[in-house]
Amino acid sequence: MSEFRRDPIIGRWVIIDQSRAFSKIMPSAYESYPKDISKCPFCPGNEALTRKEILAYSGDPKRSPNTKDWNLRVVPNNRPVLEIEGSLKRRAEGMYDRMDGVGAHEIIIETPDHYLKEINATSDYYETVYKAFIDRIRDLRNDSRLEFILAFKNHGLAANATIEHPHSQLIAMPIVPKRVREEVNGGKNYFLYKERCVFCDTVSQELSSEARIVCENDMFAAMCPFASRYPFETWVLPKNHSSDFDSISPKEIASFSQLVRVVFAKLGRVLDDASYSALIHTAPLKERNLEHYHWHLEIIPKLTKTAGFEWGTGLYINPVSPEDAAKYLRESE
Repeated sequence: MSEFRRDPIIGRWVIIDQSRAFSKIMPSAYESYPKDISKCPFCPGNEALTRKEILAYSGDPKRSPNTKDWNLRVVPNNRPVLEIEGSLKRRAEGMYDRMDGVGAHEIIIETPDHYLKEINATSDYYETVYKAFIDRIRDLRNDSRLEFILAFKNHGLAANATIEHPHSQLIAMPIVPKRVREEVNGGKNYFLYKERCVFCDTVSQELSSEARIVCENDMFAAMCPFASRYPFETWVLPKNHSSDFDSISPKEIASFSQLVRVVFAKLGRVLDDASYSALIHTAPLKERNLEHYHWHLEIIPKLTKTAGFEWGTGLYINPVSPEDAAKYLRESE
């Protein structure tokens, strides 16, 4: 089993998972994905290659679990970072804190189509994926051990996606990660000073200036953040305040999916289907309806590499201004 360990200097938790060692530190054996997809564990007909499904959407009401004829499947990761079984067993080792790697690690197999690309995907495709995220988050909320859930997607070899078939992941954990806590606390400090949500103010200012807006619709806005860390980093935020992703309505899911489809199509055209990571940032599970926090989607294309300066300082050097990135994306058709 994996293990959480806490850094006593800055309070950051890390996961030590020796079972994944070689797959993570050794270079990939492939410059591209294998051509033979007959053994792809995410393709229809290969359901026996995954663990038993947790959730499936199908147009066939008589479909048996773990068989073909599905539109989307959710399964436990075959090599999970965290396992749902067990107890945390919080303990100390002198000055150090540690606990067992309890949580959940799930794979959302987004489509039966192995080769589907986001640039060609429909709004219905995204809507189905986000509904699955919400269904799983709502279910995992019932586990009192869990504190935070991250739903994310790694696309492409540069983003460490080891399987080409379109899929996302969801990891539920018994801690609130340091990055998330910093974001929530930053919003709280701004609220205490100005009595307004910093995310709501950001949306309002960006819509007013338009310099970094990529696109928008009636409910959501996509923008390249003012202090973008990475080239073409893009965020999608609700125009109305909401701290919990799984609290959005069906109408909001549809609107969100429509705008996300446009954003990914623009990124695909401008960046030629570059690798990326996409992450849903939402409030910690036990801190619902926060007036100072705003859920959002972050899309980070993998165009540059983090090196010594970034690791040593926590600062990022971005060679593309967010104003230029937004202009390129906005004008792409």
